[in-house]
Amino acid sequence: MSASTPPSTSPSPSPSRSAPPVRPSLLPVSVRELAPGVAAMVLVGSSVTVSRSLAEAPLFTAQAARYAAAALILVLLARATGVPLLRPRGREWLWLAGIAATGLVLFNVAVVRGVAHAEPAVIAVAMASAPVLLGVVGPLLEGRRPSRRVLLAAPVVVAGAALVEGSGRTDAAGVGWAALALGCETGFTLLAVPVLGRHGAWGVSVHAVWMGAVMLAGLAVCTEPPSAVTELGAAQWAAVGYLAVLVTAVAFLLWYRTVAAVGSGRAGLLTGVAPLAAAGAGALTGGGVPGPAVWLGLVVVIAGLTAGLRAGPKPAGF
Repeated sequence: MSASTPPSTSPSPSPSRSAPPVRPSLLPVSVRELAPGVAAMVLVGSSVTVSRSLAEAPLFTAQAARYAAAALILVLLARATGVPLLRPRGREWLWLAGIAATGLVLFNVAVVRGVAHAEPAVIAVAMASAPVLLGVVGPLLEGRRPSRRVLLAAPVVVAGAALVEGSGRTDAAGVGWAALALGCETGFTLLAVPVLGRHGAWGVSVHAVWMGAVMLAGLAVCTEPPSAVTELGAAQWAAVGYLAVLVTAVAFLLWYRTVAAVGSGRAGLLTGVAPLAAAGAGALTGGGVPGPAVWLGLVVVIAGLTAGLRAGPKPAGF
């Protein structure tokens, strides 16, 4: 499949095969439901470090190649496993395009440009602040009151993530890119809430990815020379491959599966895992063994996740 051609869709599935609706985040959750989201955030956290190798690459060309490859992988996997892909209709096109524009295009611009002005720690800490926004706005989009338990736990997760990563080196531009990454990270989840019920994790992932590939390809054509693809070195192609397979095709499916199962509010707390993964990836790539503040932050993050994900009494809805 080319970057400019949407994946083929199949007829609407029978009710027994349709994706389950997004479940209210106040019901009890299991480790089995949370595990995909945790794994997704581990991969996202590692992507901050990997993206540093693309700081000098033609940005839009590299990211277009990444998402085109990921879209092809997702479509082939969906066909191989018999997962139906529904064609978007009506306002669904806008929600899915919003995911692609914010959660894919702008987010990756912010991360790649941001690490040129700041340590990956700074970008990861900004991403870890997403639980505060998701804990408030997510339930409202789902037609419920925000959970007091999630609202109280979200700042704890953010504080623990900040301890893990520290303030790091940055400048004014780095702070700006970090703020943009936070907004895009939040939009990646919130904009999916209205379409997850019908399309499920597979459909949202496939459509958002191919749309993102088209947008990035268009930007590449308009802003970068045709020879840009030949400017990518071996290490940069390796980074593109890692991002395409693990951080896009795999992580998207895992993340949206958890959002659909436990709701965006609780799933948002799991973004606190990303800075832990970023710290680990940094250590494995020569950043050194984490110090006491990292271990303290890990304890705080786990405490916040435990408190926020624990079942509580269901309040009156709207």
